Amino acid sequence: MGMLCAVSFNRYGRLYYLDPGELRPQVGDKVLVPTDEGPEVAECVWAAQWVDEDTAGFPRLAGLAQEEDLRRDELLRRRKADAKVAAKRLIREHGLPMKVVAVDHVFATPETGSDRTTIYFTAPHRVDFRSLVRDLGATLHCRVELRQLSARDSARVQGGIGSCGRDLCCATFLNDFEPVTIRMAKDQDLPLNPLRISGACGRLMCCLKYEHPLYQRFQESAPSIGSRVSSPEGEGKVVGHSVPRDSVTVRLDADGSRCSCSRASVCAPRQAHDSHYTR
Repeated sequence: MGMLCAVSFNRYGRLYYLDPGELRPQVGDKVLVPTDEGPEVAECVWAAQWVDEDTAGFPRLAGLAQEEDLRRDELLRRRKADAKVAAKRLIREHGLPMKVVAVDHVFATPETGSDRTTIYFTAPHRVDFRSLVRDLGATLHCRVELRQLSARDSARVQGGIGSCGRDLCCATFLNDFEPVTIRMAKDQDLPLNPLRISGACGRLMCCLKYEHPLYQRFQESAPSIGSRVSSPEGEGKVVGHSVPRDSVTVRLDADGSRCSCSRASVCAPRQAHDSHYTR
């Protein structure tokens, strides 16, 4: 067992889990999180508490944020805002088909020697932005890098609300994008309407992957629609499936009524098992 707390660098942003060590941060406390660029200020959104899993592999908090750290974080956010405004203005002046998604700024260190601003953008195709980089460098007075993001990476960086009413999975807990195919939507009997099965990024929703294994297991053992079965209510024909309920709908031969039966009750192997052991 060990202790863990969760922090976020942005409101409603991705959660990062860390070992609090000797600290006991509460919700709303500003803490220092170790990063490749040095400690950065984040907000505790889940107070330190004991968990059952091993916490040896989790990074440890660098400490509680002090006044100097908060001033530095405020200056960092101001630099990012200024860089975003300048980037949008220069993109319009250059007439480039680019959309600024996010901006990151790193203060100078003895190793780098100068500040560095990274601007993330989306574009319908590859863009020649060499002249834009020069103008940005002269305006911001620092080294500037531009990085083009894919549609899914853009949604991850910007965040948002999905059709389920919750924060986007990619912006909160998903670490990697797993392949999602139209076959998954078909197996789940979803309407093949792009507006219904696409996420904020315009690609197939990542959540189609979550329940797909359940549908696959159901289809492997459940009687197909149209097949004849013996249900607890009598003989009949399968006319529907309900995977979330793990049941099938049977139209009875006796009176044409319909009944909902568990998949196991009409599954041939289960019926054979029950008839053998209940004699």
